[in-house]
Amino acid sequence: MTALEFTQFYNVIDGRLETTVETTHGINPSTLEPNPKVPLASEVDVNRAVAAARMAFDLWSEKPLDERRQALIAFADSLAENKGAFARMLTIEQGKPLNQAEVEVDASVKWLKQQATLSFPEDVIVDTEEQRVTTSYTPIGIAAAIVPWNFPLMLACGKLAPALLTGNALILKPSPFTPYCGLKLAELGQRHFPPGVLQALSGDDSLGPILTEHPDIDKISFTGSTATGKRVMESCSRTLKRLTLELGGNDPAIVCEDVNLMTVVPQIVQYVWANSGQLCVAIKRIYVHSSIYPQFLDAFVKMTKSLVVGDGFGASHLGPVQNKAQYTRVQSFLDNIGKTDCTVVAGGDFTNENRPGPGYFFTPTVVDNPPDDSMVVTEEPFGPVIPILQWTSEDEVIRRANNSDYGLGASVWTKDTERASRISKKLKAGTVWINSHMLLNPLAPFGGHKKSGLGAEWGVEGLKSYCNTQTFFWTKKPN
Repeated sequence: MTALEFTQFYNVIDGRLETTVETTHGINPSTLEPNPKVPLASEVDVNRAVAAARMAFDLWSEKPLDERRQALIAFADSLAENKGAFARMLTIEQGKPLNQAEVEVDASVKWLKQQATLSFPEDVIVDTEEQRVTTSYTPIGIAAAIVPWNFPLMLACGKLAPALLTGNALILKPSPFTPYCGLKLAELGQRHFPPGVLQALSGDDSLGPILTEHPDIDKISFTGSTATGKRVMESCSRTLKRLTLELGGNDPAIVCEDVNLMTVVPQIVQYVWANSGQLCVAIKRIYVHSSIYPQFLDAFVKMTKSLVVGDGFGASHLGPVQNKAQYTRVQSFLDNIGKTDCTVVAGGDFTNENRPGPGYFFTPTVVDNPPDDSMVVTEEPFGPVIPILQWTSEDEVIRRANNSDYGLGASVWTKDTERASRISKKLKAGTVWINSHMLLNPLAPFGGHKKSGLGAEWGVEGLKSYCNTQTFFWTKKPN
């Protein structure tokens, strides 16, 4: 199969690759150099894509489930064949180190293939001599996937697989900061899906509201900030669209005094600094039992200081934050830390003399036991800043961990299984890990509590979120 070419980028509408008169471009966050031009979709383009999706849906939804399944698996195989080019583009547009970009491509293939294996058979509710009651799941119609910039490929595939498997047509809207892999993903899809089944539109911040307000789009799947998620929900309410929201997080990790620091600290370091902290399920607050707090802090700081920050094509562990707005946000946390006299034990901003490049770089910053009401504890930096806090009693740390508007993920670290179960069941989060964090599975539902989201992605629940229910009552012995 011919490899994809990664120098020119197009919208994908009704099976055709198209550009627009007006264009835009992303920025390489390591070098601040402009990336290639991409189209700037208009409302006219959206209307054309929606019309094509409506026609495609009627045919695609009638295809046997196994045929749709095989098309997705073949598509995943094609993505794997283009792994190197996608990974390189991810590093250029998103900033993450190349080895982490390769991991994202592998995860994208996994999310496509494993979700393609899921089944959502008819549910039998009642089956007696007199009556049979069943529930089937039918595709909603046209879905739009609004994808963020932190994992632009994997999160696109996480939405694409359930939408297409269940028989919907999908319009993919990648982030204007990272449009490139999303557009190429849709271009690759034209080799495997009929025209109009998978389309992609690149645009600026005005494109999202056009999609969420469009009367002929039936479902929105959005991943992004809680603030934007509220606006998406308000917009969707005007046409009663189905909606899935995967929003922000402020994940706590509770570390008990019985852990082995030699094995636990390296894991927690990984789950804090992966993708420069730009993950909704990264650890954002670390609560360490006071009896081991000094030892944990010393080991965590030592390992953090050994991490190399730099361009993703170099020997770096952390790349830059992805865009200027995010750089400004992380800087606001550092400024607040300085103003409130919190104790910084590692990191802070680079000086001009030791910056690894012109991009949006920060050294990973560790704050020692700040007050619970400080900005770095209550808000989500979505960048390389972490508070480490002390605790003494279970009831206290559970209360503090739950004292957040967010409820996406949480973790408990202990050798005591009864204790782990006791603490984890009291945590108000959609996903709770025991002695790990951030491990996800495409076969398991993923969603948040409180202001971290609405509904669930992935797993059978994720499939059903792209469906309407239809219940049948059969009277076996009619009069």
